[in-house]
Amino acid sequence: MSNWRDEKAKANAQALARLSKRLPDAFPQAVLVRARNCSWAPATLRVAIDGYWRAHPLRADRLARALAARSGAPERWRWQVGGDPDSGLPSSFRVPPAPYRQKAFSKGDGFCCVCGQPVYRFGWHADLWDVGPNKNATWHSACVVAWQLWNAPSAHAKLLRKLQGRRCRETNRRLLKTSEVDHQVPLFQVWRQHRDAPWPELLGYWGLPNLQVINREVHVAKCADEAKGRSAARVAAPSESPPA
Repeated sequence: MSNWRDEKAKANAQALARLSKRLPDAFPQAVLVRARNCSWAPATLRVAIDGYWRAHPLRADRLARALAARSGAPERWRWQVGGDPDSGLPSSFRVPPAPYRQKAFSKGDGFCCVCGQPVYRFGWHADLWDVGPNKNATWHSACVVAWQLWNAPSAHAKLLRKLQGRRCRETNRRLLKTSEVDHQVPLFQVWRQHRDAPWPELLGYWGLPNLQVINREVHVAKCADEAKGRSAARVAAPSESPPA
């Protein structure tokens, strides 16, 4: 055990030495502080930045939505699903809308395919080095983590439970081990009722503002009520339509 600890300390010292040797004059201090306090120090600056955002997915979510709001939706873009996969259209309404991932609206190399803003050195979202966009990158490091959160929020259930004080959002009772991540506004309802909302606002339905952790039995009852509502809406739709 003592040999393992010695080897770990030696490896961390070597990694930090390489990191310091490559450190530019300008670098995000929060990333550097975390890298120096990691159990295993990152060997490169890019890995340090990626690790920072993986450790802070909710910050990545807020930043990605803020960058998307700065870009805005392209002209003539409209949220659509089920198109040709090669065109970049999502296959389902459960996938977050991302116009800049579509070939028709892509900005090309050097711009993030999620938020549409320029990608700079190390995948950072601001040009701290005054060298312009990185033409070899099409993702911000923060947007990668945000995209993973939007598509698989259950992977961050532990963090969300802690954020809620380990209380069920629906009943305010203690969260059990079987608790599950849920969208407060169901995604099918977003597709039906909020489809024409501005694109940056739509991303909030996949991000933290629309996420909650609830106990499993509450989640099952909520899903059953939603299914009944969808069924009733399908039955009522023909009768409410005007006659031909």
